[in-house]
Amino acid sequence: MRLTNLDMDVLRTLVTAIELGGFARAAARLGRSQSAVSLQMRRLEEQLGATLLRKQGRGLALTEAGDVVLGYARRILALNDETVAAVRGLDLAGAVKLGLPQDFAEVWLPAALGRFARAHPQVRIEARVDRNFVLLEELTAGRLDLALIWGEAQHPGAEVVARLPIRWIGRSDVSFDPAAPLPLIAFQPPCQFRTDAIAALDRIGRPWRLSFTSPSLAGLWAAAEAGLGVTMRTRIGLPATLTVLDNLPALPDIALTLHQAGRATPVVDRLKQILVETVHDGIGTVELGAAA
Repeated sequence: MRLTNLDMDVLRTLVTAIELGGFARAAARLGRSQSAVSLQMRRLEEQLGATLLRKQGRGLALTEAGDVVLGYARRILALNDETVAAVRGLDLAGAVKLGLPQDFAEVWLPAALGRFARAHPQVRIEARVDRNFVLLEELTAGRLDLALIWGEAQHPGAEVVARLPIRWIGRSDVSFDPAAPLPLIAFQPPCQFRTDAIAALDRIGRPWRLSFTSPSLAGLWAAAEAGLGVTMRTRIGLPATLTVLDNLPALPDIALTLHQAGRATPVVDRLKQILVETVHDGIGTVELGAAA
């Protein structure tokens, strides 16, 4: 039986198109024409003998076969990129200190650090998971090289990695009297999520009260799972026992920014690249899952 070798450029186009939400955006990102991208997708379908995309409204959606191919494509590309990085970065050595919000501790942090460690075994990584204001203090003091922070850039050279919608989150089987103050589960201040949620309620004159505060995200999830109220967060790390609530006022998007302390080094630059790629891949997965 003759084996079929898939073209990694075509797989990268597929992944990019799905993550960006269309062929036109993928074409612009990859520097190709939209017709060339469409031709690549048709050839991939011919190679696999399956339809990967179907029309959905004005756009396209993955078929069941397309969803399978997308998962494998991500793994193939990650291994390819890791191989290239490992060979090119054999001489990388030293240490790098990274700070991340609690949302990423169990979701994307292990994958990003594992990928970096496999490619650059001579680099020592130290990671700190904490709240925004703590990470900013550590960054300013020079105790972190990189930090992912919720909110707009607060340091020169910081860049916005993504913007995500803030959601009301709670149990689907627990309702609250609309005439009574809405019980809120929130971080202790300062917290941008808390500030935006209270502002949204105040704009429509909806009374509220703080039913539970905690310094940890695990505490917020536990209180929401117990039905003590509603909390506000992105979909990242959303426990299976909780859901997004749509019957409350709309909340704004929140920026996810990557801050860097001091001058760039090859080690810091490489970890920065892996972080950005991991976040973009993760966000695409989260949003696709939400839309399914």
